[in-house]
Amino acid sequence: MLDLTETAAAAIRQAIAAAAATAGRPLAGLRIMVNSGGCAGLQYGMALELDAAPDDVAVETGGVTILVDPDSRSVLSGVTVDFVHRLEGSGFVFDNPNATRGCGCGKSFC
Repeated sequence: MLDLTETAAAAIRQAIAAAAATAGRPLAGLRIMVNSGGCAGLQYGMALELDAAPDDVAVETGGVTILVDPDSRSVLSGVTVDFVHRLEGSGFVFDNPNATRGCGCGKSFC
């Protein structure tokens, strides 16, 4: 359904470990979702989750559990997530074969 580069998996593992230490218990994983919004109509969201929802799909990739809600499944099918370090900042980048176009700011798609 969804794949992570090793760089993205390492960044997520680090974030999950830090959040689990703060929470005092293991996390269920990282939620990756698609929400309405942005210039082009859809935008990605990410959140560390203590618990999975009953209807989530749990995807194991790169030693990380990714949680995907039912509404985001079809849009995230085939997506590769990378973590990049650039002069203007670091962050996650989504390569989505389902996106037909993106906006000028690069933060949303349709």
